[in-house]
Amino acid sequence: MTDTPSNAALVAGLIRLLTVEKRAADIYAGPPQKDGIGRVFGGQVLAQALQAAQASIADGKVAHSLHAYFLRGGREGAPIEYRIERDFDGRSFANRRVVASQENEDGRPVPILNLTASFQLPEEGLEHVDSPMPDVPFPEDLRPDMEQRRDIAAKWGDKLSEAQRAMMLRPRPIEMRTCDALHWMSREPREPRAHSWFRVCGPITGADDTPELHRAIITYASDYTLLGTSALPHGLSWMRNELVGASLDHAIWFHSPKDKPPRADEWLLYATDAPWSGGGRGFNRGRIFNRSGELVASVAQEGMMRRKVTS
Repeated sequence: MTDTPSNAALVAGLIRLLTVEKRAADIYAGPPQKDGIGRVFGGQVLAQALQAAQASIADGKVAHSLHAYFLRGGREGAPIEYRIERDFDGRSFANRRVVASQENEDGRPVPILNLTASFQLPEEGLEHVDSPMPDVPFPEDLRPDMEQRRDIAAKWGDKLSEAQRAMMLRPRPIEMRTCDALHWMSREPREPRAHSWFRVCGPITGADDTPELHRAIITYASDYTLLGTSALPHGLSWMRNELVGASLDHAIWFHSPKDKPPRADEWLLYATDAPWSGGGRGFNRGRIFNRSGELVASVAQEGMMRRKVTS
């Protein structure tokens, strides 16, 4: 039996994972998740691509949105290359296009994600907010998701495969506390809405404590729970092997000004809803609030969602 890594080790591992290395002009490499359990997590590729795009901006502009398409599932354990195209550099805005590629089993590089990020020089402007934070319990009043996962794993026992158990109990650098019942456990159809608090499981300090890293971590975490929201009205679950799914695209808009960037090591509420599913796809939206109830980011994603056919 291996020792469970400490929170500090999990945070340090996440920071290493999201630190891209410059290989040449506008070419970066993202480190692999070495202890993974299959396909690369989509949030990892999104966050590394954003980090590569942010590294190419040197005049004070700040990422305010990104739009990405997942093209293929990446292989865990293999590095990913990020190539930057500088499509636009203006006085107020800049645009970067990123192609993430990974060598396939034949050694040939193939694209796995296309991402476009937009940057803006911070400025004063007209302000309004018409998106109040939902009235939900605070994280201190909720059980950690990992405690619930351990209880479920013990209850299900031999009904879980080794792969399912490993995925359920894998130590995570993102701590989550769910306001609703864990959606992948229930067979009861319910409204396509979910609410979860999340944060990095330890403080980010020193030279690592940059707004760019916090945005990248929020991007990473924004791929958690989102696609599952569109499964709620159907009472089906990926964990019970009833669905086949994959993210198709992902978009984020960051709303916080430069002088008050959101922190990924403080509790953030992720409120998701899914207004539509059909045609083998589900459409999901997310709003991310800080503890004070301020809207710091908005998210949208469409994913493939098919009922698994069993023989």
